[in-house]
Amino acid sequence: MGRMTRYLAAFAIVVAGSTTPAATAEPTTLVDQVTQVARERVAGQPASRWPDAEVRVLDSTDRQAYGTVVLVAPREAGALPRDWLFVAERTPGGGWSVRLDGQPGFAEAAGRSGVLSGAERTVLAAHGGGAGAAVDGDYRTGMRLPWAVGQSWSVLGGPHAYDAGSGPWSSVDLAGGDQRVLAVRDGLAYTPCVGMVRVLHPDGYASRYYHLWNHLWADGQPVSAGTHLGDTGTETGCGGAASARHVHFSLMHDGNFVGIAHHIIGKWLFRNGSAQYGGSALHGSRSVPVGGQLYNYGALGRTQGIVDAFGDASVNRRSGPGTGYPVVGTVSDGGTVDVACSAGGTSHTGRWGATSLWNRLADGTWVSDAYVYTGLSGPVNGMCPGR
Repeated sequence: MGRMTRYLAAFAIVVAGSTTPAATAEPTTLVDQVTQVARERVAGQPASRWPDAEVRVLDSTDRQAYGTVVLVAPREAGALPRDWLFVAERTPGGGWSVRLDGQPGFAEAAGRSGVLSGAERTVLAAHGGGAGAAVDGDYRTGMRLPWAVGQSWSVLGGPHAYDAGSGPWSSVDLAGGDQRVLAVRDGLAYTPCVGMVRVLHPDGYASRYYHLWNHLWADGQPVSAGTHLGDTGTETGCGGAASARHVHFSLMHDGNFVGIAHHIIGKWLFRNGSAQYGGSALHGSRSVPVGGQLYNYGALGRTQGIVDAFGDASVNRRSGPGTGYPVVGTVSDGGTVDVACSAGGTSHTGRWGATSLWNRLADGTWVSDAYVYTGLSGPVNGMCPGR
């Protein structure tokens, strides 16, 4: 069965009411079980934050199923839905064992699921564990900003929690340009509810886009960086509020929201402010506050860096890893460099502290790592042989 045919044939939506199963009651259907597992995922939070649940069964057999589940929020400021993918398997007793992305066992269940495509099994296998505010200290995402490369959009709201409450400041509000919201990176797209698209990327990251209109409806559709996902809007199909059109962009990893600060997106890194919705974005030494515009430079490669001259116009390139070597050129502040390998040399202090690490560039010249932001605190492409 073709992908779109399968989607139309199997797609089902069930909205669960505000009541939740009693502690002693056993779920009787797949939808009941998925809903219960989703509510267990937010145990300890007031039930009023998500009075309803919406389950979309995207494909199923009598033994396996997969889809999306959304805990629907009230339509009010500061409220936003929670959403996950789920995979389910029949248990010997005739019930369902359900795993949500980010839960232990999700990757294994996805890997053996017969209702997922091969691409889905591969990508979903990277979404089965927890993550902290930093993803193992690696802030490389391979993402561009969610609009066309070469356009500039405004930051309406700096880093904040996905619902403006507690938790990692994972989200920013963006609008401007042609208002066309584009995928920040290759991945698999899902539409958990009206107004929302979530793209799962192969390394455990996910990008989440809310308040969209005219948006893609997808159940694991492969998308490329730059694919049109929808337009900025004020849609609140699964709760929350929006008074002006924008995209509420969130960064996730392993099914959990993660702090967006310091992650490299479109060759910018967002920085937290003293309060939610404040902060700024940094490209080289240029800092843009909330209300300013960000130019989309495209994605930064995994072995590239952004030159941060720490207030100067440029950084010297030298013939070796230290100030004892001759200057052979310069790199402008904000420029992108390709790192071939790294080595120890003279120590220098940049925006992020002191380091004696130097980077050998693809052209054979060297710059101090103190003035290159790569998203890692150590070598981004290994140590140079013999150094």
